[in-house]
Amino acid sequence: MRIRFTHLLLAGASIVATTSPVFAQTAQDGDASPAAADAEASDIIVTGSRVISGDNSPTPLTVISTQDLLTSIPSTISDAVNQLPVFSAPRGQVSNPNTGIGAGGGGNAVANQLNLRNLLSQRTLVLFDGHRVAPTTSTGIVDVDTVPQFLLKRVEVVTGGVSAVYGSDAIAGVVNFITDKDFNGIKASAQYGISDRGDGKAWSGGVAYGTKLGDRGHIEFSYEYRDDEGIDRRSSRPEFWRWTVQNNGSAAAPFFLTGDAVRTDLSFGGVIRSGLLNGQEFKAPGVLSPRTLGTATSSPTIRIGGDGAYFDGSLKAAQRSHQLFGRFDYEFGDAIDFYVEGAANFKRNAFWGQGLTLANVTLSSRNAFLPTAIQSQLPAAGAGSTFTFGKIIDTAPRIRPVIDSTQVFLNAGLDGDFGDSWKWSLGYVHSTSKIDNTEFNNVNNLKLSAALDAVTSNGQVVCNVTLTNPTAFPGCVPINVFGRGTESAAALSYILETTHFVARTKQDDVYASITGSPFATGAGDVKVALSGEWRHQSYRSFSDAETVAVGAAACAPLRFNCNPAVTQGWFQTFPNRTPISQSVTEAALEVNVPLVKGSSFAESLDFIGAARWTHYNTTGTYWTWKLGLDWQLFDGLRFRGTKSRDIRAPTLDDLFAATSCFPANTTDLLTGLNSTAIDCTVANPNLTSEIGDTVTVGMVIKPRALPGFSVSLDYYNIKISNAITTVVGTNQTIQAGCYASGGTSIYCALQDRALGNFTNTTAANQVTGWRRSPYNIAKVTTAGFDFEMNYATKLAGRPFALRTLVTYQPHVRFFQDGLPVLDMGGIAFGQNGTQANPKWRVAAFLNFSPFDNFSVTLVERWRSKLGITADPTQFTTGPATPSDATTNLNLAYTLPIGGAETQFFFNVQNLFNRIAPPANFAGSQNNIGLFGGFPIGDDPVGRFFTFGARVKF
Repeated sequence: MRIRFTHLLLAGASIVATTSPVFAQTAQDGDASPAAADAEASDIIVTGSRVISGDNSPTPLTVISTQDLLTSIPSTISDAVNQLPVFSAPRGQVSNPNTGIGAGGGGNAVANQLNLRNLLSQRTLVLFDGHRVAPTTSTGIVDVDTVPQFLLKRVEVVTGGVSAVYGSDAIAGVVNFITDKDFNGIKASAQYGISDRGDGKAWSGGVAYGTKLGDRGHIEFSYEYRDDEGIDRRSSRPEFWRWTVQNNGSAAAPFFLTGDAVRTDLSFGGVIRSGLLNGQEFKAPGVLSPRTLGTATSSPTIRIGGDGAYFDGSLKAAQRSHQLFGRFDYEFGDAIDFYVEGAANFKRNAFWGQGLTLANVTLSSRNAFLPTAIQSQLPAAGAGSTFTFGKIIDTAPRIRPVIDSTQVFLNAGLDGDFGDSWKWSLGYVHSTSKIDNTEFNNVNNLKLSAALDAVTSNGQVVCNVTLTNPTAFPGCVPINVFGRGTESAAALSYILETTHFVARTKQDDVYASITGSPFATGAGDVKVALSGEWRHQSYRSFSDAETVAVGAAACAPLRFNCNPAVTQGWFQTFPNRTPISQSVTEAALEVNVPLVKGSSFAESLDFIGAARWTHYNTTGTYWTWKLGLDWQLFDGLRFRGTKSRDIRAPTLDDLFAATSCFPANTTDLLTGLNSTAIDCTVANPNLTSEIGDTVTVGMVIKPRALPGFSVSLDYYNIKISNAITTVVGTNQTIQAGCYASGGTSIYCALQDRALGNFTNTTAANQVTGWRRSPYNIAKVTTAGFDFEMNYATKLAGRPFALRTLVTYQPHVRFFQDGLPVLDMGGIAFGQNGTQANPKWRVAAFLNFSPFDNFSVTLVERWRSKLGITADPTQFTTGPATPSDATTNLNLAYTLPIGGAETQFFFNVQNLFNRIAPPANFAGSQNNIGLFGGFPIGDDPVGRFFTFGARVKF
């Protein structure tokens, strides 16, 4: 429903130059800011409901102007939105990029995701102009970087369950990106940014045009280009590089956070891992030397300090994008409006992963590249004729995923009136998403195995397979791995290849609604909205590096390093997925009933109710509902509350994803061994929808005695039952649950063992395979408070505004059968993609205009300290990750130039160059320099300067 909603923002909100979230329902009359004045005559759709304005919404609704967002962080609007305290641990360009499809990536591990309440991004519904956008990743998540931003007017965030209004996925809330549908004129912008250390260069520019077409039509379009080079190496920030959590969390070996960690099973020159020369390293080409070992940990292959190796992945992924948007609308008389809008985004992310790694490979004691003096010390035949070897070839090109994302959104419809109090709408949305992931420098494991087996023939070093089976690996180039940088360019070129993964998602959505007032009570008009929707979504994928074991025929020509049942053809694999789809049919009713108006105990009291029937052809039928009250006791004091039942249906990936496997180097808690085995992700077609139950209660105070001041406090309590959780077999807590049961737990189905039992702790019973799969076996609960204070006044006769937002979220509890309760409240990293969840998150914004056309803005963000593990049965030692605060500064000067309004700005993010304090995941032992190092949500880049100009005609 379209509602005329005036004075959208609080007094002074437009000059709070940052992410100035404003609870629309606390807007004050008579103190409208310029931004609010611009919106005064606009018809807007309030995201929290189809029948009520934000002024009467019982659900907390945060309205954020685009102008304020870009003043805070002049990069992307999605980056700026993620600074709000209600969002926790957002994933994006600096969020632990991995090279594969897992870990929340869905084909793009650096997709910008919104995560309300740290309940995971799948439980936050993303809308564009009130309509669903097709998922960008195979895991059902929308990469919000794909939303065209140059003509956005505002972002609305509903922090409460609204499945009864918008359907599945809205358990944690809704984020709605809304365009300026009435833009007239021309505007353009250009800016450039660079870090204090001279890296991370980024620049962007855009242009938009809008005009009326006669008295009834309007057209607008925009284009924006962005180029961010990223930061290629984590070693550029040594403050948190190579920080990991070590030990196994037992009382005898408690977890502790440490820097300077190394893998002793690997080295940059190569280390012998077995036999008579075990532990010696090629510190110089062809020359073995003893090693200097650092301080031991509970893992035999990890030490602190001393000789060893580590990774150096990207700190921040590169990003380049082209965004286009166009809209046309036309009034057919006074009763019918037609509109059509289209958006397209072409985005490229690129980053560097780990270097070419030889993890415990088997080599012949007569390898042709092995010096004769060393060969003479090794047995020539029998069981001792081979040895195992470990190396990170850091002189080889690192694996480099380049992800091209294409998002297209088309929306067309009709809006109309009949009678004095009824409106209707009918529309169609078509959206598509394509991910094209090109993996440069992917390791061909079969070619690597062939190249490692080097022999001498007629005075030439050749691959052994060239002599024994010449047609199996034509062109094989033997590789010398005995020393740093000994590998030839030809050998590396033979082993490293380019592979592809392409995934496509398509979504079609037909919707209709009718809203109006069928009758009135003594307190006012009763408003009703009836809506229906049909949605169809399909997905398919293709890979030329498919996830399958190579089999006996492929291994037959090779002497070493090929297990037919385990070895994958490539280091990084992706699954093929034949087309899969699901259809959804929905019908919803929403009412707003005024109960009391102008009485002694209530200036107004309204009841809000909604119910939705939803049928999935894959998972069945569900009812969702919402009940709410809005009670204005008197002018200046309001109370509000809701109770809702919400759902999140399993994604197509949850239900039907093709099995995807990769070799994982993991600590096996049963045997105590650190070994490599295949880890497979397996779908579950028997999943059903999650059920969310949410309660919110809040109050808003705007004292008459203090004009320009307002404060709001909201309590929320969210319980998710039947929660879909990907149970990861390698996770230490999951392993412990299996072993404690003696083999009867469901978690034991997630691993295979050589002896087939879960009580034998000898090396003969080592793990031969791991699995991870989604199950409806969890419950998630969280509760806390959101607080906001606003004060807009004059200081020395000049505009002054102060805003503070606080989220207190002491607990995010995960309940799972047979396991201890995990509480992510105040923890840095957790399992299944949960990231940093500080108990306290604060954002404060101060703006002052010391003279006309010039404004100074300070933004302060703070979070509380973070612990190492959420598992109460695990032990830790040493200090927690300390609290962290960063300060942003923005200076802006506006002046007219040639009839245009031009603003020049200079922005400093992280003014005092506060580098994120170190932190990591309890399962990060082996990924030194590749994963984590800092809490997601903190700033790992440091001080960053941006300057630019915006002009409007």
